[in-house]
Amino acid sequence: MNSFIEEEFKKQYQQGKLAFERGQYRLSVECLESACKLIPQRTPQGGEVQLWLVNAYQAKGDTGRALELCQYLCSHPHGETKSQAVRLLYILQAPELQRPSSWMTPIPDLTDSSNKYIVNQSVSSPRKIKPKPQIELVDLSQVNTKDNSFLWLGLLVSLGAIFFFIP
Repeated sequence: MNSFIEEEFKKQYQQGKLAFERGQYRLSVECLESACKLIPQRTPQGGEVQLWLVNAYQAKGDTGRALELCQYLCSHPHGETKSQAVRLLYILQAPELQRPSSWMTPIPDLTDSSNKYIVNQSVSSPRKIKPKPQIELVDLSQVNTKDNSFLWLGLLVSLGAIFFFIP
């Protein structure tokens, strides 16, 4: 295979897988279809790309094309591709399950201009902010400084302990 074609194949294949993983199924189908055209379909790589394409078709909602391609892949010469195609075909052909309405939660359409979905609309006044209490300043001339003997006693004990324990 030509190196340019191989590079283009890898680019389209990676873009297709990435678009699929991001939920961009239309883009994924386009990229994977381009990648399928660049590589022989009966090779292991070709089968892998086509399996991704089956998943992309199914995710896009094109179940008919997904089934058709998956049935074609059931006769693929590569064993792994063939077995995956058989498993995938079994899933695609399974009947769609019906969900009881009790399992579903209805989500109201909020684009409706009526206010019928508003349960409780209360209007409250803005909260009143309490002013911070003022700090009272103390007049230092009125502080009694004569009863500071306890302070001096604590200072002497601390210095004595320092000189006693640290030689």
